[in-house]
Amino acid sequence: MFFTLLLLAAVGAQAQQLPDYTMNPGDALDVSVWKEPDLTKTVAVRPDGKFSFPLAGEVVAVGHTVTQLQTEIANRLKKYIPDPVVTVALSGLDGNRVFVIGQVNKPGAFVMNPRLTVLQALSLAGGMTAFAATNDIIVLRGAAGQQHALPFQYGDIAKGRHLEKNISLDAGDVIIVP
Repeated sequence: MFFTLLLLAAVGAQAQQLPDYTMNPGDALDVSVWKEPDLTKTVAVRPDGKFSFPLAGEVVAVGHTVTQLQTEIANRLKKYIPDPVVTVALSGLDGNRVFVIGQVNKPGAFVMNPRLTVLQALSLAGGMTAFAATNDIIVLRGAAGQQHALPFQYGDIAKGRHLEKNISLDAGDVIIVP
């Protein structure tokens, strides 16, 4: 019986596995090539979503996982190094942030590790002030060079209504509490 419960717990844990993290502008990566000390470097993902690496050139990082970047860099280095073994490690999550501004107690940028909802971000910002217009909160989200405003009505969610409106935030989202 104990082993059955243990097996069910393991299966449940696997079902809740989070997707692999994908890079964002501002993230830092430690890239190294085995037995090539000159090819060990910390790189930052630039605002255009790329980074430069010796012999590999410009590498698109945004939207790619660590494993995908390792494969891409290794494929590019094969012209110069036989069977390169590339390691990429995420060393900074500065690109995985959301911003909370307005009538909150501690406005600022907050790292999402790994995900945040609007309520969680408001909590990290110390909650709202007494002057906050709690039903006029807006989440600004950029997509394809355009901004979209997503309304968030705290009062409804606090009463247990429209819980689907407590959306998961994306990197770069801005929560505005008027």
